[in-house]
Amino acid sequence: MDSLDMAGHLIRRLHQQSTQVFVQRTQAAGFDLTPIQFAALDAIASHPGTDQATVAELIAYDRATIGGVIERLEQKGWVARVVSERDRRARELSLTAEGQRILKALVPVVRGLQDEILSSLGDADRNRFLKLARQAVGQ
Repeated sequence: MDSLDMAGHLIRRLHQQSTQVFVQRTQAAGFDLTPIQFAALDAIASHPGTDQATVAELIAYDRATIGGVIERLEQKGWVARVVSERDRRARELSLTAEGQRILKALVPVVRGLQDEILSSLGDADRNRFLKLARQAVGQ
């Protein structure tokens, strides 16, 4: 089997393509963030008051490095961390007003770039790919 036809290689290339499209389109729209930062913002918006470990779980990201992602979002003024009243060791996360504004502006941009990621596929193949990708990751 040719290593360039292996699933891992093709998934890595598709990830590179996806990230490149995401960065190009979001920067063109005036935003400076990574796909992981967007996923974290979206997860926090959907689960306000959650902690970092839960955000990492929600977006399937490494718990050891999610802190840096959250820290950068906090530095941008998009996320607030407060000590949990239930567990003083935990920090509850929420979007700031600016974070809510940014996410609301970002969502149409990110939705719009999805077709571009798979632009070489027709609608039927794109839908089939998405179904198979969800199945492959256990969703």
